[in-house]
Amino acid sequence: MGRRLVERGHQVTIVCGSYRASDTGLRGPFVRGQRRGTVDSLEVVEIDLPYSNDDSYLRRCRIFLQFALRSIRLALTENHDLVFATTTPLTAGIPGILARIRGKRFVFEVRDLWPELPRAMGVITNPIVLGMMSALEWLSYRSAHRLIGLSPGIVNGIARRGVARDRITMIPNSCDLDIFKTGLAGWRPDQLLAADLMAVFTGTHGVANGLDAVLDAAAVLKRRGNEAVKLVLIGDGALKGKLMQRAHNEQLDNVVFHNAVDKERLAGLVAAANVGLQVLADVPEFYYGTSPNKFFDYLAAGLPVLTNYPGWVADLIREYEIGFAVPPNDPDRFAEALERAASDRAALIAMGKRARSVAETRFNSRDLADRFVDWLEQA
Repeated sequence: MGRRLVERGHQVTIVCGSYRASDTGLRGPFVRGQRRGTVDSLEVVEIDLPYSNDDSYLRRCRIFLQFALRSIRLALTENHDLVFATTTPLTAGIPGILARIRGKRFVFEVRDLWPELPRAMGVITNPIVLGMMSALEWLSYRSAHRLIGLSPGIVNGIARRGVARDRITMIPNSCDLDIFKTGLAGWRPDQLLAADLMAVFTGTHGVANGLDAVLDAAAVLKRRGNEAVKLVLIGDGALKGKLMQRAHNEQLDNVVFHNAVDKERLAGLVAAANVGLQVLADVPEFYYGTSPNKFFDYLAAGLPVLTNYPGWVADLIREYEIGFAVPPNDPDRFAEALERAASDRAALIAMGKRARSVAETRFNSRDLADRFVDWLEQA
């Protein structure tokens, strides 16, 4: 999105923290808690706040607040015309709210509905905290000149807070067709044979992801004696250790855990996979209220998708016949879908071709980047 802004004549500064599993491209030392540089024609300001999904809840909250406070200073002092802020966390919008003091324009992108999701998951239960978050949500939406929702449910959630529909647009996560190319040379973890059906999950191993559902399906497959299906979980997160311990205790040798890898290496791994797993905990607010990155990566790679919850992702899978949509909390149906995939590789290949076509025609990152720039320009 930033590169497309530059291509269309704008100057872009990205303000970010230091996520431990990624690389901003900056190499200089931090000076007074930040460092600056140019990466792909974009000015990058990296704030020295190391973050990881493995961090405790309280540590993450502290980092979110520190990031907001340091970003406020930039929003109030840097030479700019517009602040674009993207959640989560909800505190990311505070610099945009305060930039309006200087008469600047503010565009707010909502990637998750807060506090609705943490409340529904039971992650946050304190009524005072929930009330404060709800007030910040209302203020963020009302302060923004324009808003972007990443899914139909998010757009509806913003509108329910009294925001006019003509100030909201939906721009979902997109498919990077350059990184996830068809015909890319693939690689597999050492534990897999070339003949195995490889079902891959790429992403955070946290509460929201509900990865016990994958292990439940693995247990069914093992009980049935199906050794040709392997489930590969790639990434990190607060629950990874617990999941690995469960797999060890239950001798689920059909589950393979792999460390997080960078995007280019991930593209090669996905290219060698047969099915992409789009798994979430069974929380109704997720059904239409999320826009999962991994789903769009799977489409770009031409990979059939298996999801275990209803909603707009399941609707797309059924509409375009690009995978399997099974009910939540049903490990037998989950396992049966994988067995069907393993037994009919020709049908699987056809699904993958349709998935790539959907990526190219509906979720092409170039097209969505132009819609994104149009929306910011109109603001």
